Amino acid sequence: MSEATGAPKPGKIKVLLELVKFEHSVFALPYAYIGAIYGAATVLFAVPAIFPAPAPQPTPWVTLANWPTWTAALWVTVAMVGARAVAFAINRAVDKEIDARNPRTASRAVPAGLINAGELWLFSAIMLAAYLFAVFQLSPITHWLWPIPLAMFLVYPYLKRFTCLCHFWLGACLGLAPVAGWVAVGAPISDPAPWVFGLAVTLWTAGFDMIYATQDLECDVRDGLHSVPADLGISRALVITKITHGVTFVLLVAGGLLVQAGWPYWVGVLIAGILLAYENAIVKPDDRSRVNAAFFTTNGVIAVILLAGVIADRLVAR
Repeated sequence: MSEATGAPKPGKIKVLLELVKFEHSVFALPYAYIGAIYGAATVLFAVPAIFPAPAPQPTPWVTLANWPTWTAALWVTVAMVGARAVAFAINRAVDKEIDARNPRTASRAVPAGLINAGELWLFSAIMLAAYLFAVFQLSPITHWLWPIPLAMFLVYPYLKRFTCLCHFWLGACLGLAPVAGWVAVGAPISDPAPWVFGLAVTLWTAGFDMIYATQDLECDVRDGLHSVPADLGISRALVITKITHGVTFVLLVAGGLLVQAGWPYWVGVLIAGILLAYENAIVKPDDRSRVNAAFFTTNGVIAVILLAGVIADRLVAR
């Protein structure tokens, strides 16, 4: 088959993974695990009416020790990675012309012509199928809720054409992660804890996305695109980032109180708070040279540190 009409050749797999920034899953995936781990701790097991010695019955998603099963963790991973890949593919397709005009993004696979439309949509279809298959291996409520993240991902790339609130919409997309992990293992969606964690992730993401957007200030202004730096200026954007990250820290504290977290969680939150302060300190209105360090390195470490604190907390509680 020709390259234009056939499936992606093995040499293009690397290009596709780079296109969807597979390694950036570290931003959202740990929060889905956090939701699943704390959600599993709330699940109550049914006791069969068998006399004289009834025994609790585990679910397919939670062990009797109130941990997510390994299969649940696997399907949460597949669902998160699949949905995120679809979101990135849609974003790259919608922003093709914008990316081509921006020196920072012109070398991306789509504007650079490294893959064609057929290959991009075939990859998206495969990732969508993986997402749907994974969802239907999880708690029944997810069988009804699966369209919500996809709809939010579809809207996101168009928002910067109309409003600088696009950062907060992106934040809400990632903020679904702890809620999704929570309900994926059968924990009650009415519990406030996953929503508090979700709001924390929303504001954390919106804040670091504003830092990231400072790189494209000149191109956004030229193209009439909206972002907080482009609409309000870098100085105000960085102040707003500091505020959102301050509230993020407060929400992480509130979430820990709701799940009655132990000391390992609080150690993780304290380290995360220090890293958030560091992230906001190294980017200045007149010096954007360390944006990538703030965006990629620091935020990835924050997510992993928080997950490690949650795992340690549950191990201690166990």
